[in-house]
Amino acid sequence: MTRLQLPKDFLWGYATASYQIEGAPHEDGRADSIWDTFCRIPGKIADGSNGDVACDSYHRYKEDVALLKDVGAKAYRFSISWSRVIPLGGREDPVNDAGLQYYVNLVNELHANGIVPMVTLFHWDLPQALYNRYGGFMNKDEYVQDYVNFARLMFNTMGGKVKHWITYNEPWCSSILGYNIGQFAPGHTSDRTKSSIGDSSTEPWLVGHTLLVSHGAAVRVYREDFKPKDGGTIGIVLNGDWVEPWDLNEPRDVEACERKLEFSIAWFADPIYKGDYPASMRKQLGERLPRFTNNERALVQGSNDFYGMNHYCANYIKHKPTESEPEDYLGNLEYLLKDKDGHAIGPETQSPWLRPYPQGFRKLMKWISDRYGRPIIYVTENGTSLKGENDMPMEQILQDDFRAEYFRNYITALAEAVTLDGVDCRGYMAWSLMDNFEWAEGYETRFGVTYVDYEGGQKRYPKKSARVIAEVFTSFCQS
Repeated sequence: MTRLQLPKDFLWGYATASYQIEGAPHEDGRADSIWDTFCRIPGKIADGSNGDVACDSYHRYKEDVALLKDVGAKAYRFSISWSRVIPLGGREDPVNDAGLQYYVNLVNELHANGIVPMVTLFHWDLPQALYNRYGGFMNKDEYVQDYVNFARLMFNTMGGKVKHWITYNEPWCSSILGYNIGQFAPGHTSDRTKSSIGDSSTEPWLVGHTLLVSHGAAVRVYREDFKPKDGGTIGIVLNGDWVEPWDLNEPRDVEACERKLEFSIAWFADPIYKGDYPASMRKQLGERLPRFTNNERALVQGSNDFYGMNHYCANYIKHKPTESEPEDYLGNLEYLLKDKDGHAIGPETQSPWLRPYPQGFRKLMKWISDRYGRPIIYVTENGTSLKGENDMPMEQILQDDFRAEYFRNYITALAEAVTLDGVDCRGYMAWSLMDNFEWAEGYETRFGVTYVDYEGGQKRYPKKSARVIAEVFTSFCQS
């Protein structure tokens, strides 16, 4: 029997995002992002909350780094608040030195404690000023220039101390949740009961195109001007759930599974690794899906040093026999939590969309590896909420057996993908280091391996799952 193994230098740790943990929204010159604005709209956040305090990491970053060291993490993935370092966002706008210094201090603290920084440039919090000025992502020409200027600032400031750069976190979410469903900032949707602005049939595809082109442009700047001296790597992070057919004996359900992966993952990965959007998307969307110019294709194709993979769960997929609706973003199919025989894909969690299915993690890693020529993969998010966790007494929250078992099973599936399937995975960042502001779910949902006592001054208490993650990686990474 083959012993499951990961490399001794495997980079494992935890991930967070700026708006979810930092707080201090107007301190030291930071200006609003689209999420600050979105949270002020009644009814958009489940508990009516916002990120004004969150985990107070702007003031407690040393405490966070000490926590990382305490739980044995080798790496820490965090994101930059663009409106903290360039409050108005644009290439002609002033840089905020105080905001920039916060991230310099954080990186220095990580290095002082032997922890590798992994920096995400953009995790959904676009400066509100750029949205006001020209519509943000909807103005490709202006946006790309401003994003590249922001990226260059960060490369120039921290390039020598950061070897792992991520351009975007989950562009699917920015495009679909922000410009189709309207669940995320800035809340565009054709559903006029939710928003007075937005066209769900066209805007998400334009936004996705802008994000891909700006990703490619930033990667070119890094490779030409910084990589030769800094020696780092750069890539994009894409989210994707695994899929199983609702009816195993229905070929159209099997075919729809592949289409679902193409509409979620290959939408962004195919242009990077193959040079164009998937044929299934072009067939359904027609001219609503933008076309790459020759210059854009030259920027985008080949623009990943690694594939950043965010993954949480799986769904059953059922084809639709009818023609697709203009607002459809899935690939003209249904995604379900139970199959034809009523079997659930996995147990319930606090998040309605999240049902654990660890074998799907291994299958998806192999799918990505096979489709894209065995790229280097970093798992940049993986984790779970726990049903009713927020309503439990703290003692029970700290004994998070469900989450601990989730990580045991998922990390084992990762080791199987590496050992048995030949997947080239070199790192894993659990989501999340600590409970935080979970976007539209507010603070009702907890994903952390550390309990944050929001009422008691944001004090941190590691849960059982933090110890389990360390134990599992220690086991797999021993030669």
